[in-house]
Amino acid sequence: MKIDYSIFNQKTAIDRFLYAIENDYFVEAHELLEDDWNLYKKQGQKNKALMLKGLINGATALALFFIKKRPTSYEKVWPAFLKYIPLLDELEIEDKDKFYKAKEILLNINNKIKIKQD
Repeated sequence: MKIDYSIFNQKTAIDRFLYAIENDYFVEAHELLEDDWNLYKKQGQKNKALMLKGLINGATALALFFIKKRPTSYEKVWPAFLKYIPLLDELEIEDKDKFYKAKEILLNINNKIKIKQD
């Protein structure tokens, strides 16, 4: 199924990412932060890039579990989210509250997976 990316008309990448994960567009969500991730890498802002990598991997892991039906792959990717997301606490970044919101949404969705697996 091909998605119409015009539904992501929010002003910033993090706003588009939030909309995507709130509406279970996990495959699309990981792509919405990639431009910013690459920009931070090019600018030498390693921790910002790694924090975005964490969010991207969080969305990717959820896509693997819910959409691709590959729980083993999910288990390999989710730890990257857990590894890099603590960097958010150390960063000065615009709209930091939105990044925290994304973190919480991903954690809450992941908690539902653990309930299903128990």
